[in-house]
Amino acid sequence: MAEPRRALPPTESEIRGEDWDGRTLESETFDSVSFIDVDMTELVDQGSTFTGCVFRGVRFNASVHTNAAFLNCTFVRCSFFDARFVGCKLLGSRFDTCTWSQLTVEGGDWSFVDLSGADLRRVSITGVRMRETDLTKARLENATLRDTDLTGAWMQLTNFTGADLRGSDLSTLDPSAVTLAKAVIDVSQSIQLATALGLDVLPDER
Repeated sequence: MAEPRRALPPTESEIRGEDWDGRTLESETFDSVSFIDVDMTELVDQGSTFTGCVFRGVRFNASVHTNAAFLNCTFVRCSFFDARFVGCKLLGSRFDTCTWSQLTVEGGDWSFVDLSGADLRRVSITGVRMRETDLTKARLENATLRDTDLTGAWMQLTNFTGADLRGSDLSTLDPSAVTLAKAVIDVSQSIQLATALGLDVLPDER
């Protein structure tokens, strides 16, 4: 497999190859910990905080995270099949060659997150703050991205084909720099995108 695109940040301790399948975490704290090949399948996380941690080859499949925080963390070759994040903060985290099938994100703050090149097809993201998130070359075909704050997000060469974008802030999206075929938007967004293309939107005076 390809190596991570950037050097991993230093950590102070390591948890390797452990089986956390079905484990429950309640308001636990982890600082600068490296998690390597840890199985977190069906883990239930209530309000835990991970700061400056590195996750390599970790399986988050079917895990549920509620009001948890992953601050400035790095995820490399992790699997998030059917994972759910509710009201979580992932500020400044980055993801490299992860898999996301059937991911659900509800609320929370994913600002300044690096999701460049991520395959986010058919994921569901609703009501999330994603300010200045890097979605460069991300694939969001047939994804749900509703009521989400994308102010300042990097969206060059992002593929939104068939995506449901209703209610999301697209004020800084350049429609000429992304793929929007068959994407679903609301009326106010259509005016916003038309204006971004240099069109004058006027009322019908007939």
